[in-house]
Amino acid sequence: MEKPAQNDHPVDGLLVRRWSPRAFSETPVAAESVRSLLEAARWAPSCFNEQPWSFIVATREEPEAFEKLLGCLRATNQAWAQRAAVLMVAVAKGAFDHNGKPNRHAGHDVGLAVENLMLQAVSLGLFAHAMAGFDASKVRESYGVPEGHDPLVAVAVGYPGNLEDLPEEFRERELAPRERKSLGLFVFGPSWGEPWDGLKSHEGEWE
Repeated sequence: MEKPAQNDHPVDGLLVRRWSPRAFSETPVAAESVRSLLEAARWAPSCFNEQPWSFIVATREEPEAFEKLLGCLRATNQAWAQRAAVLMVAVAKGAFDHNGKPNRHAGHDVGLAVENLMLQAVSLGLFAHAMAGFDASKVRESYGVPEGHDPLVAVAVGYPGNLEDLPEEFRERELAPRERKSLGLFVFGPSWGEPWDGLKSHEGEWE
């Protein structure tokens, strides 16, 4: 199942196709493909090229490791993520290596790495679903994550599955149309809250 974006302006096909399903197939994802996802994350831009990301990874082919990471998710996410082929947690390092000062851009940069990973997934016929619903403290304790590192987001990766395999409570969400704010609500020009003039159509209407 795919659910392409109904974009108002032209964007690359990977961006149109990227979305976050909950219906995953239990089909394994080859280790080579997982490495490609992580390589895409590796080449994300970051402040001072600090690369403040780390990834904890488990696949269904490592049952104990998979159950350990699955157990860090909230129960509502476990209900569907248990069918994914790969689970990850992205961790942000909160201070710069070169001077030890706080890196307020770390979360942003980890987000860029995760988005690279998600787009690479689409290019491989996979999908990825990022989750805030996990227990960061449990991740920290279970994996010995050191101080100064923040488990930031969990990610489920796999091939698309059947809607019928989802718990009923999630099926309606899976079929719901994708929505985004219009550009005029968040792209400003002369002052905050005033849309950028470049958003006007030829007819003078705001996009």
